[in-house]
Amino acid sequence: MNTEILLPTEQAFRLAKTYIEAGEAVAFHTETVYGLGADARSDSAVRHIFELKGRPSDNPLIVHVHRDYDISTLIDGEPAYAAPLRRAFLPGPLTMVYPSAGKVSRFVSCGLDTLAIRVPASSAAQGFLRAVNAPIAAPSANLSKHVSPVTAKHVYEDFGGKIPLIIDGGACDGGIESTVLDCTGEIPVILRAGLISREQIAAVAGDCGVYRAKAGEKPKSPGMMYKHYAPRCRTAYFHREELQTAIALYHEEERAGGAPCILCEHALLGALQGCRALDLGDTDREMAQRLYVLLRRAETDATLLIGIAPTLRGGAMTGVLNRFQRAFGGTDEA
Repeated sequence: MNTEILLPTEQAFRLAKTYIEAGEAVAFHTETVYGLGADARSDSAVRHIFELKGRPSDNPLIVHVHRDYDISTLIDGEPAYAAPLRRAFLPGPLTMVYPSAGKVSRFVSCGLDTLAIRVPASSAAQGFLRAVNAPIAAPSANLSKHVSPVTAKHVYEDFGGKIPLIIDGGACDGGIESTVLDCTGEIPVILRAGLISREQIAAVAGDCGVYRAKAGEKPKSPGMMYKHYAPRCRTAYFHREELQTAIALYHEEERAGGAPCILCEHALLGALQGCRALDLGDTDREMAQRLYVLLRRAETDATLLIGIAPTLRGGAMTGVLNRFQRAFGGTDEA
């Protein structure tokens, strides 16, 4: 299959609509990461997404719609706090989980009675979704467990020759996936941290909880798998207090003939003289924007990528740390 990469024009949107109606999957730009979309109403189209990605069958998908789409046709009621949250944050990097009305394929939610809905802010995504005018099930456009894509080139690296079209809206501004918010209870509960923080949500809804997964429990949201967002090279994970151990491992890999690299926040670079290092930045937004770009860069020329967990907290850092830890298979325990 030939994979076209097209700019987000009306012609590209019409072509995308043709592919979607034929049951194909199309990759498209959003403000967070690129999505791999197919018709959420079609069992075969949704199954095709899982097959393309090699995605576990118990990992639910998010349905994307344009800003004027009537989501009441897809959900079975909502709490009073949901509408104020939509007004405050949508279109934007917030996914809201509602009771499902059963109007999309049962494979979207993997047997759960809920439905995750997102209204992306990207103009490329809005143009695509308006042209299709249907609910589009779309996980990130990467092979399962691989680093999420924030450029069309990243998508092509994973799916070139496997999908017909990538709508290239440029680099994604957000850099990490949306916050996923359970809106089925008395208060909203974050299932997956992202660019919109718990504090921002609580300021609108009055309160906001954080979900803690139980052992053996079926995932309620994408991105809850332990090892996820991982580069295709060996990795090691350290906390800031373990810096000297990390440097020792770097030199051990170097002596063995390998090509090590360290990924860390900007403030640590001065302590890494003689080591090849990638600068994650010094603000939450910089780190969110750079994380997946640097993970993808490292996997092309490093035999060992050593991650030193950022110490910055607040804002989007809960989401950044979540992705950082999962990319390296680390934990938040010092």
